[in-house]
Amino acid sequence: MAAIDETAVRARIGAFRTAEGAGIPAGMVDSVATREGLVQVALMVAKADAARQEPMRRALEADLAAMPGVRNATVMFTAPRAAAPQPQAQAQAQAQAQAQEPGTLLGQVGSIVAVASGKGGVGKSTVAVNLAVALARQGKRVGLLDADIYGPSLPRMLGTKGKPEMAGNKLVPIEAWGLKAISIGHVVEEETAMVWRGPMVLNALTQLMTQVAWPELDVMVLDLPPGTGDVQLTLAQRLKLAGAVIVSTPQDISLLDARRGISMFRQVRVPILGVVENMSFFCCPNCGTRTDIFGHGGAEAEAGRLGVPFLGAVPLLAPIRETSDAGTPIVASAPESEAGRAFAAVATAVAAGLDGAGPARGPRIVIE
Repeated sequence: MAAIDETAVRARIGAFRTAEGAGIPAGMVDSVATREGLVQVALMVAKADAARQEPMRRALEADLAAMPGVRNATVMFTAPRAAAPQPQAQAQAQAQAQAQEPGTLLGQVGSIVAVASGKGGVGKSTVAVNLAVALARQGKRVGLLDADIYGPSLPRMLGTKGKPEMAGNKLVPIEAWGLKAISIGHVVEEETAMVWRGPMVLNALTQLMTQVAWPELDVMVLDLPPGTGDVQLTLAQRLKLAGAVIVSTPQDISLLDARRGISMFRQVRVPILGVVENMSFFCCPNCGTRTDIFGHGGAEAEAGRLGVPFLGAVPLLAPIRETSDAGTPIVASAPESEAGRAFAAVATAVAAGLDGAGPARGPRIVIE
């Protein structure tokens, strides 16, 4: 398959004509990005003109998708940068109106669970992967979506290599350890840095939800990036999240950020399924001496203080790191180990929470 680059895409856009013979002015093209046969184009269009320009957007998207070397093409509209800011009252009214719209993505999924953390380095992705595998081992149809575009880790942790297959114009999820999974890391090289602005990241996430042939699933686990930014808010708005799992380590610094994560999900009306204390304690494999390297019990105490469930404690053990690096999640490769049982217990608690909680209403976000 021939390589595709930005110059070729811009040339194609310049030559494009609608059925009425109209072209696309160069100044209308806000950005063009190409990665491993994926093409993303942003066109500056005033909001009032977006509906009228929609046929043009679809036609251009189809035209770009037909280029040799293009595996998938997406054209999106973005507001002109020079647009005057809306008055506060109008902006609030618009936000309220948008908040009433129910999530429309991944409608074939029974329950969507977001695994989140207020900060990086707490083992969130390790928890997400083992939670998903544990739920699958309980007999559920489970999907796993890596929503961390800048730091995708699923391919390594699942031991999956190579590009996904195509079914028509959609990617087929990778199958591993009983899961259907996808990550931006499955379509770009492992060393590739995703140097993308926020809108491109959000658009890539939308593609992973709408342009992947997801089957009907009982549970979808979302491995979110750390923090409380655009990705978290956008997914909370566009998906019917059944709840969030907050991952923290026991020390105060991590718990401070976990509080922020809980607060954010509460503001957007997403139920908190509970808190997981990762790296809860360490036992020396030689002498058996237990050491609370990061403290112990802080997440459980914080969960009690905030009135949310405590899902369990996962110890700091070398086999968890080793199996993650090897692409053999410990809950599958050593289910009867101490760590395997800990993750299974977390999954059982999450499943119980899902059985007792319906999907959240769409969030109502108002900036005062």
